[in-house]
Amino acid sequence: MSQGPEIEQTYVLQSAVDSTRTALALAANGEALPDVFATPFMIADMERACAAILHPYLKEGEVSVGARIEVVHTAPTPVGSPVTATATFTAREGALYWFDVVAEDPGGRIGKGRIARAIVDQSMLMSTAGARKNE
Repeated sequence: MSQGPEIEQTYVLQSAVDSTRTALALAANGEALPDVFATPFMIADMERACAAILHPYLKEGEVSVGARIEVVHTAPTPVGSPVTATATFTAREGALYWFDVVAEDPGGRIGKGRIARAIVDQSMLMSTAGARKNE
């Protein structure tokens, strides 16, 4: 197996917008948010597509984590619509694996950008996270 994904390797994640994945579902204290696909869920789908490309290259005890996100959300998607998030591996720069990402619904593109992920040791990650509770 190679050290990592090939340039232009692509993964397409398919999902659907339900009432739990809307901006309205995230509203608290009477916030006026729309009943359409929420940006955090679009980004989550994009991140999952990137992670799927890296998954075959993880060694025992490793996970991939998000390191940088440069994404725009350009169109609303209603509840009930299917959504695809496509990640394409574009480069490795040091510890970072870079991906171009696009999200689409039946009406066309709803978001695009770049995401970087890193591969880290899961036990070290969890240890660092646990130590932050006491800081």
